[in-house]
Amino acid sequence: MKTPFLSIIVASFITLSAFSQISINNYKYVIVPEKFDFLKTQDEFQLNSLTKFLFNKYGFEAVMEGSEYPADLALNRCLALDADVLNESNLFKTKLKIELKDCNDKLVHETGLGESREKEYKKAYNFALREAFKKLEPLNYNYVPNESITSITTATQSPAKKEVTQEIAELKKEIQNLKKEKQAEVTAVEKPKVETPEVKVQEPKPVKQPEVKETSVIEGVSNVLYAQEIENGFQLVDSSPKVVYRIKKTNLNDVFLVEGSSAIIYKKGNDWVIEYYTGATLEQEALNIKF
Repeated sequence: MKTPFLSIIVASFITLSAFSQISINNYKYVIVPEKFDFLKTQDEFQLNSLTKFLFNKYGFEAVMEGSEYPADLALNRCLALDADVLNESNLFKTKLKIELKDCNDKLVHETGLGESREKEYKKAYNFALREAFKKLEPLNYNYVPNESITSITTATQSPAKKEVTQEIAELKKEIQNLKKEKQAEVTAVEKPKVETPEVKVQEPKPVKQPEVKETSVIEGVSNVLYAQEIENGFQLVDSSPKVVYRIKKTNLNDVFLVEGSSAIIYKKGNDWVIEYYTGATLEQEALNIKF
């Protein structure tokens, strides 16, 4: 009876030892957000771009959130650490520090504070961030693969994430199937009718094409919608302010589900587009969204 119990203890100890040995060097990438919480706009004062640049300078391979990820990172999100910059400034000094968390939101490393007495925000944030990054230098980061991280795949995603991913995939598949059906109807032509007794072949009648309306992206949209963060997504309000849409985040970059409908909102080039069906007609409209 003691042998199975002893085996379980040994196996648990080995597993815990493997995870305890994971260090910052076992993560191949660092993902930098497009906006830090203490800033008002995306990449304000170019602080997010500077963060990505400095990570690369100190030997890390940094990627910007929302950009096209390398193939191995797309398959295994746990290969990357999520970077964040925290503002702990006071009346006299600008103080910033850097946090690095794993894919389970567990803190892996935190730097000391970088400080600046500059009065202008851009100069103060720039200098304080560079000072905080200097505290990463003693780590001498050098990527060393760790099997407990590299063996993770998208199959280990949480059920909620997998469900959202599957829902998006099915929605896109349904849209593609509907497009193919409409294209097939458009290309179908009536067979020539044959009259008797003259056996005269009539000219094919023109086929009326079913309406397949796909509104192109409208340039110069003036109706601006402002994104206000809510739980699991955003609410888009106009200048009234009136809530026009509530959208939920998905596991795909720049793809949102519209609450209360089967529509999706996604980024197309530099534009935001809402796509939905009106009857059998696929509608596509441009939105001017400010995050």
